[in-house]
Amino acid sequence: MRFDAVLFDLDGTLLDSIALILSSYHHTYAAHRLPPVDDAVILAGLGTTLEAAFGHYVRDPAEIARMIETYREHNLALHDGMVRGYPGVSEVVKALRARAVPLAVVTSKRREGTLRGLHALGLSECFDELVCADDVTRAKPHPEPVHLALERLGGVDPGRAVFVGDSTHDMEAGRAAGVHTAAVLWGPFTRAALEPTRPSAFVHDAEELHTYLSGG
Repeated sequence: MRFDAVLFDLDGTLLDSIALILSSYHHTYAAHRLPPVDDAVILAGLGTTLEAAFGHYVRDPAEIARMIETYREHNLALHDGMVRGYPGVSEVVKALRARAVPLAVVTSKRREGTLRGLHALGLSECFDELVCADDVTRAKPHPEPVHLALERLGGVDPGRAVFVGDSTHDMEAGRAAGVHTAAVLWGPFTRAALEPTRPSAFVHDAEELHTYLSGG
């Protein structure tokens, strides 16, 4: 293996949940009588927390908390019928697990939703650690979640780890933490959008990801 540990983002990287996320945001803004928000604006914030996303439009912490509850209720109610895996990506994770490579999920989603997503993918038993929004005080793009994952995996040297993600926030967090970064191009972000974050590698599909992680 090229790396001593592999960290994965969840939404847009392992789990194709983009349609569900957009539906949940639109439902929440409508339910709380806020103006509609364009899909492009919502997608630009992927990888950050719900608190940060809703904080752009609402100042009252109590109202933000209510919006988060509205979002989560809608999201979890529709979750299993709307999410799916990306072709071949779960198989890459399972192959890494079979080789006993230390694995972690690093996500801005809360633990309940993270566990639900991993169950839908059949990956519930594949990860040694989960670092979720509940676990940190500073979410991506801050490096704290990546640092915590490395610490929980036994103190892996950042230079020997890689963070696989789809968003600019993933790449920025990984770069700030000193790990390698692999930007996947099957999520909602284009190569042009990701290039300013200077990923260590771009990967177009599961086969290319497996080759990169394996040192091929």
